[in-house]
Amino acid sequence: MNTELFIARRLFSEKESRHHLSRRIVRIALAGIALGLTVMILAVAIVTGFKKEIRDKVIGFGSHIQVVNYDSNFSYETAPVSREQSFLPLVGALPNVKSIHPFATKPGIIKTDEYIQGIVLKGVDTLFNWDFFSKHLVEGQLPDLTTPERSPEVLISSNLSALLLLKVNDPIFMYFINQEEQIPRVRQFRVAGIYNTSLQEFDDLFVMGDLRQIQHINSWDEKTISGFEVIVNQFNQLEKTESEIRERIVHYGVSQGSTLRPLSIVRKYPQLFDWLSILDMNVWVILALMVLVAGFNMISALLVLILERSSMIGTLKSMGSKNKNLRKIFLYLSGFLVARGMFWGNLIGISLLVIQKYLEVIKLDPTSYYMDVVPVHISALNIFLLNAGTIIITMAMLVIPAWFVSRISPDKSMRFD
Repeated sequence: MNTELFIARRLFSEKESRHHLSRRIVRIALAGIALGLTVMILAVAIVTGFKKEIRDKVIGFGSHIQVVNYDSNFSYETAPVSREQSFLPLVGALPNVKSIHPFATKPGIIKTDEYIQGIVLKGVDTLFNWDFFSKHLVEGQLPDLTTPERSPEVLISSNLSALLLLKVNDPIFMYFINQEEQIPRVRQFRVAGIYNTSLQEFDDLFVMGDLRQIQHINSWDEKTISGFEVIVNQFNQLEKTESEIRERIVHYGVSQGSTLRPLSIVRKYPQLFDWLSILDMNVWVILALMVLVAGFNMISALLVLILERSSMIGTLKSMGSKNKNLRKIFLYLSGFLVARGMFWGNLIGISLLVIQKYLEVIKLDPTSYYMDVVPVHISALNIFLLNAGTIIITMAMLVIPAWFVSRISPDKSMRFD
């Protein structure tokens, strides 16, 4: 039988101590642990949710990896490539690759009777996954790209709709300029639907339409496109997947007249992902502060517990108990107290996350935060790591004050009693 654990349990459940000074000190320490863990859970869930929401929106417009002509720069006027590439089956067989589809982009201008706006027409085919735009569709429907002829339907953002006074089923005229042509090419489209992602930089820019329209505007044949978009399964393996795609393009890209290169979404928009990475530093600062506060609260509580139990310590020492056994008693007791505070911290934190996730209580200004509600990402792994880190660091901080029991002598403590 573990004598130290038995004594610690008796002290933990002792009803007589409710009137002791230590009871109030312990309650303050437990409240600090519960509050600290709640703040940590909320901070991690909100920051990871915010990063995931922004990342998913950017990927929705540009996929995880784009395979484009090496001569193409970061503009949307891309150099053409052939749709028939020998490396496509090899790239599609990579374990982290989910799907591949062709795309094309063409900068242009939308002109109405009163307004004019620069845009980028992005053309896709029937292989394109519309789940992202279906999620953010606010009015109308998605463009129908299954027609035998070029589809005139396009999807515009609510920002463009409000700016240009356009509604669903309204005609829309776009002007495009090709190299070595002085007269712009005009195409008439029809607004099939309106989307809103709250990511203004992209909402003001992209108009989704038929890939065949861009091929016709650029005088390309049906086998010529701007490149391929690759969707991956796991974002944390994006860099590795990009290297694997690059290797297969180099070895199997034998099409004449063009050299292809993969471009990840992180490298395409580095300033955006650098900004998101800065948020991690804020989270680490919050975690460090909360753990330190919880640890110092428990140190204070442990010292008070030791002082109040000095008579017990003296009695046990007089009966032959060693200092290390007495330290174990108070470390076990501290562990029980920390676990109680963590229980309430988990209960409050997870409850608040669930309420926000499903009821969306706290709203945001989309123009400032790129979303209309506070996003939360509930991860069992993150919650487990927070709990494990909190109890390990807190208990490690309590080892040093637990040595205070060795300074209590039996004769003085028992005489004091």
